[in-house]
Amino acid sequence: MSDTTPHARQPWPRIDVPDRMHGLLAAVLDLGRDLELPQVLRSIVEAAVSLTDAEYGALGVIDDRQKLSQFLPVGMAEELVARIGPAPCGHGILGELIGNPIPLRLTDLTRHPSSFGFPPHHPPMRTFLGAPIRVRDQVFGNIYLTEKRGGGVFDADDEAVLTTLSTAAGVAIDNARLYHDSRRREHRLEALGEITRALLAGTDTDEVLRLIAQRAMEVADADLAAVLLPAVPAGDLTVRVAHGDAAERVRGAVLPASGSLAGLAASVRGPVVTTDVRTDPRALSLGEGRVGEEHGPVVAVPLPVDDSVCGALRLSRRAGRPGFDAAETLLISGFADQAAIALELAGRRAESEELAVLHDRDRIARDLHDVAIQRLFATGMTLQSATRVIEHPGAAERVARAVDDLDTTIQIIRSTILQLRTSDDDRTGNGLRRRMAETIRLASQHMGFTPSLRILGPVDTGVHEALAEHVLAVTAEALSNTARHARAGRSDVLLSVPDPADHLVLTITDDGIGLGTVTPTGGLLNMGSRAARCRGAFRLEAPPEGGTRIVWSAPLSVDGARRASAGRAPCVTGDSPAAAP
Repeated sequence: MSDTTPHARQPWPRIDVPDRMHGLLAAVLDLGRDLELPQVLRSIVEAAVSLTDAEYGALGVIDDRQKLSQFLPVGMAEELVARIGPAPCGHGILGELIGNPIPLRLTDLTRHPSSFGFPPHHPPMRTFLGAPIRVRDQVFGNIYLTEKRGGGVFDADDEAVLTTLSTAAGVAIDNARLYHDSRRREHRLEALGEITRALLAGTDTDEVLRLIAQRAMEVADADLAAVLLPAVPAGDLTVRVAHGDAAERVRGAVLPASGSLAGLAASVRGPVVTTDVRTDPRALSLGEGRVGEEHGPVVAVPLPVDDSVCGALRLSRRAGRPGFDAAETLLISGFADQAAIALELAGRRAESEELAVLHDRDRIARDLHDVAIQRLFATGMTLQSATRVIEHPGAAERVARAVDDLDTTIQIIRSTILQLRTSDDDRTGNGLRRRMAETIRLASQHMGFTPSLRILGPVDTGVHEALAEHVLAVTAEALSNTARHARAGRSDVLLSVPDPADHLVLTITDDGIGLGTVTPTGGLLNMGSRAARCRGAFRLEAPPEGGTRIVWSAPLSVDGARRASAGRAPCVTGDSPAAAP
């Protein structure tokens, strides 16, 4: 048929009745029995071949670009169709009917001005008869017939039969479409009900998004569905969940805001559709599908995360399948709205849980302050007064040490209370208290034990960001040295901003083997250099009980730190024989 041919299937059994009109009536009645559109289309072309006694037939479905989006052939073996190659897109004689949708009858199609031959392996064809199929005054497609059996030509009776059949076919196609739309709406309502139940049940956000992708793919008859959310850097989109062909391959993939259909849908906050992502200059493929099963049609609809940030729900089909129509795009947008609700509920749920934690922390802080500290303070006062009546010097000394321990315990509890009450000012986790705790946690993974951490004073509000970075780096370096060289079983970290709050002191102590005669290099030199840049001080000490003590201090003034950044020799002193770096 000039452009090349289609998918093959054995011809519909010929209706061999004396009265041709009786056969036409039987064919029309048969068309009304099927409600599935693919079967209706196949029945139409098979009936046309049988009623006109044609050797070959095909039905072409026209898309919005006035090209053939589907081509269903009858009369050729599957092996022959495979040898011929890709289905036609609507050129030559086939395109003649698309441009001028009226019945066309030719005794020799090779002599028509629009004919330009056949592809290799295509069987010879001469006689031709074609007619458009209209659905509610719109051209749905065309029926093409070639090669009248017995060497004859298609006559006026054949044309009348085909015209009548195409009219009945339009009604059958319309009914099949209405049935398909009704079933699709039913499936959509069922899917949205399932998603709503999952949302109300508090199901994990990723599970809900995965369910949305799965149901959207099923209802829209797609081969792959992906939910893309904003990533870092801002503007890029990351595939959060995916379902269908090559889902594992595309999950986690990043698409740029510009150069991808998903990014375009997110930026314009409207649906974007293409019939072939491989050739669309606006598009970027996710690499979905196996080799030989690449995807072509794609639709992307916006998925608003909040007023300023937007993601996308993206669905695709394998190359060669029909594109997404307006009804399917509207349907998919409904699933994107459900995904947006899921993200909104997840955010609200996280805020509610965080608020509950903050309330609990505040209650614990009140209990510690009103009960624990008061009792410890009273106990310390009692023990301190008791030392006056203790005659044994050793016992009096032990009681005094117990009082000192109680004072230290009270300081630790006060620091804990301050940390609990300032946590709500640091919800993003950027406060120095939280970052110090995280540094200790990471260091403990290599030390075999968890160092103790005490924080005294307003470190979250009084320490500027640049100084905080130095404190974290020094802490990490000191604990790393302890893990590698000290052979310690205990380490204590104290970070304090003593009154008056004009400087910071970081003290890190361990019970290891000490420095000995080792000259400070590497990490110790870096600690000294950081102290110098902050206009501070750094010294190494050997406590009487053994081990190593690092004392690192710096002023809290930002201006002082800036003046010091011009350069100054590191201030390092030590009680060990170690030389200054």
